[in-house]
Order: sequence, then C-alpha cells, then structure tokens
Amino acid sequence: MKNQLSIILILFCTTFMVAQKGKIQEGDWKNLKGITKYNLVFDYSNLEIPKYDNEEEFLKDKMKKREDKEAGAGERFKESWFADRENRYEPKFIESFNKRWKENEIVVDRDFDEAEHTIKIHTTFLYAGYNVGVMRQNSKVDAILTVYKNDAPDKVLFEIKYTKAEGKGAFGNDFDSGYRISEAYAKLAKTFAANLKKKTK
Repeated sequence: MKNQLSIILILFCTTFMVAQKGKIQEGDWKNLKGITKYNLVFDYSNLEIPKYDNEEEFLKDKMKKREDKEAGAGERFKESWFADRENRYEPKFIESFNKRWKENEIVVDRDFDEAEHTIKIHTTFLYAGYNVGVMRQNSKVDAILTVYKNDAPDKVLFEIKYTKAEGKGAFGNDFDSGYRISEAYAKLAKTFAANLKKKTK
C-alpha cells in the first residue's frame, strides 16, 4: 500500500511539473537580462475552448442555455465573459507577477509608457473548469508569451509557450468561473516570474 501511494504521489508531482514547464519557441532567456520594465499586451484571438470548434460556438451555446432559463441572462453572460478579461484576468496576472519582486526589480503593467519592451500574452486555450459542490475541476490556460522591443515588434527577443496553468480557489471555494480563470492567470504569471528570475541571474 505504501509503495502504491508513493507511486501515485510521484506521478502527480511529475504531471504537475510537466504541466507548468514552459517550452521556448524562439530566442533565449539571456536576451531578457537587464530589462526591468515591460508593457503588457493581452491577445485572445483564435481561442481554443474544449468541446467547441471556436469561441463563437461556445458563446452561442452558453448564451442559449441561459436565455432559455431567464430572459437577458445570455447577453449578461456574454458581457461578463469579455469584461472578465480586462477586469479580472489581466489585473490578476499583473498583481501575481509584480509581487514576486520585493524590491520592484522587474515591473509589468498595461499601457506602461516607461517600458521600452512589451510582453504579448496570447491565450491560445481556455478551460473554465467547474465547481458544483460535490465535484469540481480546475480551470486551465495555455498561453504564448512573446517579448519584443516596442520600436521593433517584428524582432522577437524571446517567446515561450506555457500549457495547463491551473486555477483554483482556496479550499475549493471557487464556484465562480471568472474567479477560477483569474487564478489560472495568477499561476501563469507566477511560473513565468520564477523562470525569469532563475534564468536571467
């Protein structure tokens, strides 16, 4: 029994480590050494959502289900779906990244005029997860982070893809999908900041 538990624990840890490991697409971490400020641009184009061909199909389905139960609920869901990006996911990424640097050695923000470099965060996959009390699933986000100098956007300094950044609330208290997804962005930022800190020493 002990051996079985040990094997399960090892497999769980291995899966978690693989899920959080980024795959470099272009450039090298050393290209980012010495950069202390980054402007952030968030991109949600061509978003893949499990069980749907595209985001439009996802929205159409979810809106209809809600509209069938309550007039106006479908449109409210759509508005919330897009508003959560600017109001929840992006601020959560920024907060999570910046708090990893106690002396503000590196700072990121949207519309950051002082920054000479930009990180484009392109979300390519989004799974909202669910929580119905007796059963739940973490949210998951895949994203490609591309770094370039503002005056040379076509010259990529560094690009990395992260898969399965998972989001969940403490003690399973995450019944709101927007909250779960925002926690996935917090995890994405935490992982990127940790890699950046380690690889650019």
